[in-house]
Amino acid sequence: MPKMPDGEAVFITGCSSGIGRAAAVYLAKQGFTVFAGVRKDRDADSLGQLGLANLVPICPLDLTQSEHTREAVMAVEKEIKARGLAGLNALVNNAGGGFIAPVELIDVKKFRQELETRVLGSLDLVQKTLPLLRRGGGRIVWIMTPAIIPTPYVASIHACDFAVNCLARTLDIELKPWDIPQIMIRCGGIKTAAVASSAADLEESFRTWSRERFLPYKPLLFRWREDMDRFDAKRTEPEEVAKVVFKALCSRFPRRRYSVGHMARAAAFLEFFPQTWADFILKKRF
Repeated sequence: MPKMPDGEAVFITGCSSGIGRAAAVYLAKQGFTVFAGVRKDRDADSLGQLGLANLVPICPLDLTQSEHTREAVMAVEKEIKARGLAGLNALVNNAGGGFIAPVELIDVKKFRQELETRVLGSLDLVQKTLPLLRRGGGRIVWIMTPAIIPTPYVASIHACDFAVNCLARTLDIELKPWDIPQIMIRCGGIKTAAVASSAADLEESFRTWSRERFLPYKPLLFRWREDMDRFDAKRTEPEEVAKVVFKALCSRFPRRRYSVGHMARAAAFLEFFPQTWADFILKKRF
């Protein structure tokens, strides 16, 4: 039987919108004490206005800024003590975005920031929260894409997830003596504000990319965008991801991988193939 929450503490990053906000609100309503990390005051105010006493905004939390991480963990620890809790029941690494571009045209500065947020910043937060997770008998949840496969034009997202996959699986081994499981919740098409934002960024990139470099990709990207328009119409609501997070946190013996969202299972199925087969299938598709 699952263990229902009784005020246990959960720390979630990237709670300004989308999956992070949906998970923070849902878990708080189900009885968890939720520390919701956001970068901007307006997002913290928006969460505060929901009137949920056990939903605590943590601001500012920009994972590219190590001092933010340190101060956020100190704030969480102080609040945990004030509420008489033992420690953290879970850390949910969700922050990050990504953008659309062929590898040849990736903005290295933007990609570096994504790596700082999704990989290095998340690692920094894991290191700083592990004492609290040990005290709380906690677990670490990683929100990521549905499969560790190369996907054209979104390497800024998937390359980070390749690295996160390695970190999570390594931590699952290294932290076994303290029974701190690593849980990967692999999301397919999810309906968030980031979808429209990425589409707008791509339109801007069409205007700013070097014409000489962009022209060879133009028909491919236009066809890909048409495919994505059809994909976007079938995306899953972020609350469905929140329900899976809840399930993973309440399970006494959580699975190491969960799939949720449009086409998540189909993409994950490709991981059962040898790499050369999966690469061949994807090349034929694109």
